[in-house]
Amino acid sequence: MRIALNAIGDVGTRTGRILTAESSLVALGLYGDHPGLVQDRRTLPISTLEGFDVLVTDDGEASSALAGLAVEDGLSCAVPGAISPNVAEQYSRTSKLVLTNCSLAGLAETLAVHEAARTDQPLDTVIAWTEHGKPRRRGTPVAFPDPVGARWGRRVGNEANTIRVAVPVDGPWAGATATIVGRVGEATERRIVGVSDAGDHLEAIALAAGAVVAATSALSGALEPRDVAEDYLAVALRMGLGVATYTLD
Repeated sequence: MRIALNAIGDVGTRTGRILTAESSLVALGLYGDHPGLVQDRRTLPISTLEGFDVLVTDDGEASSALAGLAVEDGLSCAVPGAISPNVAEQYSRTSKLVLTNCSLAGLAETLAVHEAARTDQPLDTVIAWTEHGKPRRRGTPVAFPDPVGARWGRRVGNEANTIRVAVPVDGPWAGATATIVGRVGEATERRIVGVSDAGDHLEAIALAAGAVVAATSALSGALEPRDVAEDYLAVALRMGLGVATYTLD
């Protein structure tokens, strides 16, 4: 893999460090500013994307612009945010893949898809993730693994049988969780799966996993981690993601 990294903050720096642990990495091009990145024989500053397979960035606000730049230069891409319909259309006309929403929200969605596949018939789903903000004192209750623990969040969107909850936190910890109620044989089972860790570390794993999947997948177009759930989670687990599970019959 030849990956170009545009790092603007601590998440980008950690993403670079995680990627240098990948044995299949041939080169990590540092595109733009790259403060604090660990020096590695495969890292090099670059001013052009020529010769690279994937562009990855931690700049959520510039996700669409950088994804557009990548596809124009013939690269796949992994970004933490959304992209415009125009950029998505550009990818649909190529053999390149852009993975959007490589974030805590995307990780939570992927956990939900993975757990739903374990049931014969999923019935109800709760998907939750943390975001930076002042903690709430009321709202929708969500239980994350320690050290995040029980929190209040706000519902996002409106979809039948699926509740999505964004949970503001103001400390260094972050999390993503999914609760699936489904039929397994003749029984109804409730399964909870979640992750909690230092926020920058979790976000970096979510982004780095997206970069590796974008570099190695035969798929093309504009997708999210939940669309490639098994591959994405396999890479994230290899990168050190720790998942806690609990089942109630």
